[in-house]
Parts: sequence; structure tokens; C-alpha cells
Amino acid sequence: MSQFTVNYDAILFPSDGRPPSIVQLMTSPMDSNASPPSRMPHPEVYMDYIAEGYGSRAWRYQLIEALDGMNRTFALPYIIFYPTVSRDNMPFPINRTIREIQGGSFRAEHAWRGNIIVARYTGNMPFSCMVDAAMSDFPLVKNYFITHGAPPQA
Repeated sequence: MSQFTVNYDAILFPSDGRPPSIVQLMTSPMDSNASPPSRMPHPEVYMDYIAEGYGSRAWRYQLIEALDGMNRTFALPYIIFYPTVSRDNMPFPINRTIREIQGGSFRAEHAWRGNIIVARYTGNMPFSCMVDAAMSDFPLVKNYFITHGAPPQA
């Protein structure tokens, strides 16, 4: 790994139904002239069946800045990384871990698909200053997944 690589703890929600776990989310410099310098996360490392050679174009992200009913935003919001371009252009498998979390509120048309990575950040820009996530973040993220399906695919 490069000396410019920085890792952050993130939560992996595997699509095959295994329990969530902490993984090291690698980041690399994007713009060293920015203040603070922006970093590009590489969640694709943990996304099975993702198209190779697409880099950040093979995944998207969704921000969690607050939960429904909250009056204030999180001091350290969450960012959900999800795959969008598969190797064979077929849909990613429905994420069984999140499907189980959603229980009766699961809707196939809004299913999270593939391996999902959840990280945290501080500041106004998701990639400007990432911070470590922990399993203690799991209940808040779980609450979000219970009430929110995946964003529509363009």
C-alpha cells in the first residue's frame, strides 16, 4: 500500500446473510490542494461481483445525516456505499443481512443489493474528513435500514 493510503473502520453488511463486521475502508488522496485534502474511499474492495476498472463509477453512496423524527443532524453522519455496476450487468443479489433487519418492512423493489459498506465522516463533504465507525454505530444504522430502502437506480 502507498504511504498516501489511509484506512478507516467501516461496517460491512454482507449480502450473503453473514452478520455485519468491521472492515478497513481504504482511502487515497483525491485533491491535495483542497483544505482539508479530500480522500477517495475504495468500498469496491468489499463489493463482490462489481465491475472491474470502473473505480468509483461502479458504486454510489447515500448519506444518513439524521434519522426520521430527529430535530438535529448527527455530529458524525454516516455514508452508505452500495454497488451499481456488476461484472456481467446482472442485478446484484439482494442483501440478505439487510433484508433480515427490515423484516416485515422489506420491499423487493427497494431492496439493498450486494455488499453494503457504512462509514462515517465529519464536516460538510462526505469525503473530506472520514472517521472510524464502530459496531456501537450498528443500532442507528439498523434503524435507518428498517425504514429506508435503497435509492432508485438511474
